[in-house]
Amino acid sequence: MTMKFSRSVFAGVLATLLAAPPAAFGADHYTMADYERVPKIDAHLHLHGLDQQPFLALARKDNFRALTINVDYPDFPALAQQQSVASRLHREHPDTVGWVATFGTDGFGQPAWTAATLHRLDAALADGAVGVKVWKNIGMDLRDEHKKLVMVDDIRLRPLFDAIEARDMLLLGHQGEPHNCWLPLEQMTVKNDREYFRNHPQYHMYRQPQMPSYQDQMGARDRLLAAHPRLRFVGVHMASLEWSVDELAKFLDRNPGASVDVAARIGQIQHQSQRDRDKVRRFFIDYQDRLMYGSDLAQSSDQSQAAFVADLDAVWRRDWRYFNTDDRFTTPELDGELQALALPTVVADKLFRLNAERVFARAWGAARTAAN
Repeated sequence: MTMKFSRSVFAGVLATLLAAPPAAFGADHYTMADYERVPKIDAHLHLHGLDQQPFLALARKDNFRALTINVDYPDFPALAQQQSVASRLHREHPDTVGWVATFGTDGFGQPAWTAATLHRLDAALADGAVGVKVWKNIGMDLRDEHKKLVMVDDIRLRPLFDAIEARDMLLLGHQGEPHNCWLPLEQMTVKNDREYFRNHPQYHMYRQPQMPSYQDQMGARDRLLAAHPRLRFVGVHMASLEWSVDELAKFLDRNPGASVDVAARIGQIQHQSQRDRDKVRRFFIDYQDRLMYGSDLAQSSDQSQAAFVADLDAVWRRDWRYFNTDDRFTTPELDGELQALALPTVVADKLFRLNAERVFARAWGAARTAAN
């Protein structure tokens, strides 16, 4: 028996096929062959030098855009210089570089500090910044006139965060450190944490019991968010919950307006996927609209541009391999092999581009699109 289809039925079937995700045609995840073809965003970088031609050439070749984030970090250039560089890069390369401002804590506690800080943040946003970052120095370094640590939910900071919420500014938060920081060396889950805290014991909170605990840091952040329910928030570094996708899921459920990036915490994700790949993969699928890719790389003072770019290219490719392929491979941060997550293409596109475009709206000018 010969079956006949009307033109309208055929058109409907064709439309359904064209609207289907790539998985419907067998291409359910990307491979390394797709790496340069697919447009991507690194939503957590630190670009400090005005001469970024090597970086820009790499970004064009690897099909990346970037978000450079200012940080009140003493190892970085002064805040005014960071902002000047970020602003200029964005003006000269609006399709490639967006930026996020921050604020310093000099003068905290003085009557004019909040107003002056808001004035500078308003100017930064008018100059093209798409958000403001609050860093871990609040909670781990900043002290008041009584030498008491100032936590991020301190009542004296309330007027600043009230104004940020009222202005609908996007707030990026880095509170505390990786959970490993509060563990003995032998219990740490990744090699880079173990090496860093072995060589910098003054920053190893396990050895500093007089300092706030990990739970204290997370509690202060959570109280800040509870007090500002309309605040648009990005928890950088997986909101410092990198050690458990279950705990991060609870955080995202409690804070439906929040997103997170994976910057500098992929090793901890991989540690979990070595033990339960299906659970980690399911987390990225279930929370696909809330997660963004970032590398957190910065050019160190003793590193050439060429070396920085080579490191960045290697990290970008290694991370792409982990999230997109189904390869088995080794990584510098872990012992033994792991299997990559092979995320569906629709999930990978959100992780590597679409979520950042939505969360950091207006960060980039005319976006490049890759050839199909």
